[in-house]
Amino acid sequence: MSFSQSGGLRNRLAQLDCSIAMTSYQSGCLYGLGRNSGDGLHLHQSAMPKPMGLAYDGDGALTLAGGAQIIRFANVLSANQRMNDMFDACFVPRQMHFTGRLDAHDVGIDRDGRPIFVNTRFNCLARPCDRHSFQEVWRPPFISNLVDEDRCHLNGMAMRDGAPAYVTAVSRSDTIDGWRDRRDGGGVVIDVSRNAVICEGLSMPHSPRWYNGQLWVLNSGTGELGVVEHPTTGTGMGRFVPKVFCPGFLRGLSFHGGHAFVGLSKPRYKRFEGLPLDQRLRDADSEPWCGLQIIDLATMTCVDWFRIDGAVSELYDVAVLPGIKTPMTLGPHAQEAATLITLGDTKNPDADAAAPQPPLKSGHLRV
Repeated sequence: MSFSQSGGLRNRLAQLDCSIAMTSYQSGCLYGLGRNSGDGLHLHQSAMPKPMGLAYDGDGALTLAGGAQIIRFANVLSANQRMNDMFDACFVPRQMHFTGRLDAHDVGIDRDGRPIFVNTRFNCLARPCDRHSFQEVWRPPFISNLVDEDRCHLNGMAMRDGAPAYVTAVSRSDTIDGWRDRRDGGGVVIDVSRNAVICEGLSMPHSPRWYNGQLWVLNSGTGELGVVEHPTTGTGMGRFVPKVFCPGFLRGLSFHGGHAFVGLSKPRYKRFEGLPLDQRLRDADSEPWCGLQIIDLATMTCVDWFRIDGAVSELYDVAVLPGIKTPMTLGPHAQEAATLITLGDTKNPDADAAAPQPPLKSGHLRV
C-alpha cells in the first residue's frame, strides 16, 4: 500500500485546524490523518473489527460502528498533553455495545448522548439495547416487516439537532436482496420525521449530511456530491442537484470550515458494474481511485487530496476532527488498550489537568 497527497494538504489542515479520521472495512483499519512535527503528514493506522460509520461529537468522543459492536472512544489527553511526543489526541475504547453482526453502516449521537445507527441487515434505524441485540427506532414506510433480510440496503443517516433527520437507501425494495436490481436509478432519500421519500432516481446514494441549512448527499453510482432541493409545497418530491464530480464510488462525507471532505473508493466491478460512474470516468478519461478529496464549497473544486494505492481500494466513512493536529486510536483488542491506565481528577473524573504534563510514553497516564 502506498500513499500520495497534494502539495498543499498539510497547510490546508493547519489552516482549518483539523485532522481526519477514515474507515476501511476492507483493510480492517481506522486511519487518522494529521500533521507531524515537521513539514509532513502522519497517518496512524489502528486495527478495528470491520470499521464502518463514524461520529465525532466534538467533546472528545468518537463513536464507531464496527463488526458486531458499537464502540465509543474517548480522547484521554488534555490539551497540554502529548502521547509519544507526537499525538495530541489518543482515542481509547471506553464503551462497547455488542449488537451482533447487523451490518451497521452510518452511526450518530442523539441529543441525549446515545448512539443510533443504521441497521442495514434489518432495514431500520436502531439503538443498542441492554438486553437484546438492538431496539428498533424507525423503519422506512415501504418495508413491511422487521425481518432479517437486507431488502433496500438502508445505509446513510443525516443527524440534525440531535436526531436522525434523513436516510438513504439503494431502493424501495421489500424483498430480500431486491436492492441489487435497482442500483441504477432506484436510490432514494427519506425524510424520517415525515416518513416519506423526498428524492428518488438516485444511483446507490450514501452519506447524507445536514450542513449550513442544506441536505448534502453522495450519489455514489454517478460519482457526484450534491444537494437535495426540497419542494416548495412540502408535499411534492425534491430533486438532487449535483455540485461536483469526483473520480470514484463516493462514500464518507464530512464538513468543516466551508469545505467538504469526500471519501472515494474504487468500484467493485464484479458486483457494481454498469453504473453511470463507468461512463462518467470514460468521458473524463480517468481511472477511479481510493482516498480523500477536499472540496472548497465556494468554488466547488477539489483544492487538496490524499490518495491510497495498492491493496486498499475502499473507504466507508470520513469524519473531521476539529482542533486536533495528530490523532491516534487504540483498537479494542490492542495490547496498548489493556496496558494504558488513565486516571482523572477523583472529584471530577472528566476534568482536564490544570498543570502542564510531561510527554507520555506508555503504561500509566494521569490526567
